Amino acid sequence: MQLKSGFPFDQPVVWTPTTDQIEASNLVAFQNRMGLPNLAVLERKAAGDPAWFWSRVLADLDIRFEQPWTRVLDLSRGTPHARWCVDGRLNITVSCLDKWQQGTDVNPEADLALIQVGEDGRESSLSYGGLFRKVEACAAGLRSLGLGIGDSVGIWMPMVPETVIAFLAIIRIGAIALPLFSGFGPSAVVDRLLAGRARAVVTVDGYRRRRRWVDTFPILQSVRSELSNLEHVVLVRTDDPDVEPVDVSSDPAVHLWPDLCEQPSVGRAGAAEIMDSEDPCLVIFTSGTTGAPKGMVHTHCGFPVKAAQDMCHGMDVRSSDTVFWHTDLGWMMGPWLIFGSLLLGGTMVIYDGAPDWPGADRIWEICARHGVTLLGITPILARYMQGQDAGMVKRHDLSALRAVASSGSPWDPGSWMWVFEQVLDGTRPILNYSGGTEISGGIVGCSVVKPLKPCSFNAPLLGMAVDVVDEHGEPVRDRIGELVVRNPWIGMTRGFWQDGEDRYLDTYWSEWPALWRQGDLAVLDSDGFWFLLGRSDDTMNISGKRLGPTEYEQVLVRQPDVAEAAAVGVPDSLKGQKAVCFCVPSPDSNPDPELGERLRAVVARDMGRALRPDAVCIVPALPKTRNAKVIRRLLRDMWRGDPLGDTTNLEDRSILAGVEAAIRACQAAMASNDP
Repeated sequence: MQLKSGFPFDQPVVWTPTTDQIEASNLVAFQNRMGLPNLAVLERKAAGDPAWFWSRVLADLDIRFEQPWTRVLDLSRGTPHARWCVDGRLNITVSCLDKWQQGTDVNPEADLALIQVGEDGRESSLSYGGLFRKVEACAAGLRSLGLGIGDSVGIWMPMVPETVIAFLAIIRIGAIALPLFSGFGPSAVVDRLLAGRARAVVTVDGYRRRRRWVDTFPILQSVRSELSNLEHVVLVRTDDPDVEPVDVSSDPAVHLWPDLCEQPSVGRAGAAEIMDSEDPCLVIFTSGTTGAPKGMVHTHCGFPVKAAQDMCHGMDVRSSDTVFWHTDLGWMMGPWLIFGSLLLGGTMVIYDGAPDWPGADRIWEICARHGVTLLGITPILARYMQGQDAGMVKRHDLSALRAVASSGSPWDPGSWMWVFEQVLDGTRPILNYSGGTEISGGIVGCSVVKPLKPCSFNAPLLGMAVDVVDEHGEPVRDRIGELVVRNPWIGMTRGFWQDGEDRYLDTYWSEWPALWRQGDLAVLDSDGFWFLLGRSDDTMNISGKRLGPTEYEQVLVRQPDVAEAAAVGVPDSLKGQKAVCFCVPSPDSNPDPELGERLRAVVARDMGRALRPDAVCIVPALPKTRNAKVIRRLLRDMWRGDPLGDTTNLEDRSILAGVEAAIRACQAAMASNDP
């Protein structure tokens, strides 16, 4: 489809790095170390010669191998089955922890590896030395249970220090970490622990969200009989004064964290198990519309390296930085934050709580208090914060913040400009970042050495051979197409856990020979800026016109009565598909029964009468994951009255009843107005 003029595609550049910023960047330093004349040459060589590039990255990041690799890339089975660091042996936690104990770039007892903030305001921290010792102790405790190489261990925890310790300790003993979203209900936990064949799980008794106590351990106890492989439960107790500790003394399968994971003098029992480069260390579950969840397999020499390289070259992070990403361990950005910050010697900030509790300025308060230099949020969270107290940002000193990074969904222009002007004073960049769990990080992002247009990505991530193609697999410019990757990269998933290779090949490699299809709609404009328009599965074809949901949503959220919007396509006998939009009213609006019709008229005015949505339904909330991604397929299924499939990734399943009621009322009103 040919692009229309209008936001964001024909906007001017709003931020340009200074010469000093460019010369001081990690990217230029890497270019100079590689002996290359300029960044353009580096970008071409990195994308076109994966073996050259990733061998240099491994050395530059000082990834420690017990046995060196003989060949960095083996394509003998074809690109989909690329093997990396052939014959190499390592444990990635050595590069995260052990190497810093020597006191080179990091002072292990003075420099912080981790800062944790609780929703109740309590805080804790761990130096690199302290984290190293706790991970060793936890590794020894897990080994004492008979856990080791190839065993799967679940982590069902909010973002507390023990979450990071357990994650690293599991990988340290050669086991496979299975992080679960902390807000899962019983069926979601059972599905994933069964699919992962978990022998053990580390969990908490519960946690608080907006003062409300949320059970965890009691839920696990209620479903343990369904988990045939589960032999051990490691329990972290909170010290909440209002919660009575559960008595587990009569259950030999339950081990209290202090008794198991905090023993001194662990010796060799806490040492790293040296693994093959391609041995899995991590399985991250993704959820589909039907069937069991699928686990993305990642290796010691895969996900961690890609995460750190993106953080270093894409976001300019170094050992002096403090990175705060608002995330859960069950979302890929949780493991990404842990691996990336530790491999670079930086400090991670983790937050166990709601982003707007006890006040809407909680994120800004954390940034100011801890001198955060890189903040990671979602565009949807940014839009929510934009609608709160207009002065809340300026009440906090954010001068340490060098950039705000974003992922999870496309930006709308109003929110992007609000963050740029109010949070970053129009002088520092927004680093848009998009990829996925299967990527181990980003495909396209925002380099700190290039100008920015609002809502855009200004470059592929270094080493990613990215393109936009039409339905025939041919490159297109200034037109909507599919985002693809032409060459392998070290972080690509090794497949789906315990699921053979057919689904992996069908999902990513079947559309066009030798092209990885990411499933995103994208545009590469004539100025070299990239824009993502949503998942191609969400693509609408209205009267032969191919549209992404973002095109509707950007029109709607510019209206003062609309806080959030989502658009879906549903079947239509005349048009092929028709668009249905869902809008959440702004907090200060007073929606009347005609608001939906007025918004339909606005869309028709801005996009053309032929693209007017069939309905604009006013709903109390949009179904989202905890990382604030809107689950559009649920809206489509509810509109059609279809079964909802997997809803386990929802942050708040209680909203579905209100959304369902609003949809039925909207449909009834449409029927009564139909002549």
